[in-house]
Amino acid sequence: MSVRSIVRYPHPALRTAAQAVAVFDEALRTLAQDLHDTMLTVDGVGITAPHIGVGQRVVVLALPDDPAPRHYVNPVIIWRADDLIVHDEGSVSMPGVVEKVSRAAKVRVRYQDLDGVEQIEEADGFRAVCHQHEIDQLDGVFWVERLSRLKRDRAIARFNKLLRAGTAAE
Repeated sequence: MSVRSIVRYPHPALRTAAQAVAVFDEALRTLAQDLHDTMLTVDGVGITAPHIGVGQRVVVLALPDDPAPRHYVNPVIIWRADDLIVHDEGSVSMPGVVEKVSRAAKVRVRYQDLDGVEQIEEADGFRAVCHQHEIDQLDGVFWVERLSRLKRDRAIARFNKLLRAGTAAE
């Protein structure tokens, strides 16, 4: 297993919808492990294959309340609650920038595990936010697109300033 390079905003892979995984094999398991290993190097809680430039619908979440990382292949949100919550969000592809984003407080996600078996998970709070954030990324919607135009422009300007100063978190 290995650590892969993370693409930085505004890389085209972050704005391209990922393709569904059709083959559940050792290459998929290796990709999932590489995603996890890569995420650990940047102290993240979630990462998608597009974050490393791979256009497949694969997500790894390693939330503080989980004993082990969870792998989601071909995830889709099949239900969202009407009530909203606001949470700080950022991205491994835009290190050093965080903004508040409004998302559904609860979601139901259909996905496949690494063996291709269909699963359904209901999530609320922080886990629901993470699912929505990562599935957006799989759909080619980078998190700053969920901000107002003003906040988005400010977030991008902050990131560009961090890059110019060489202080964007790695």
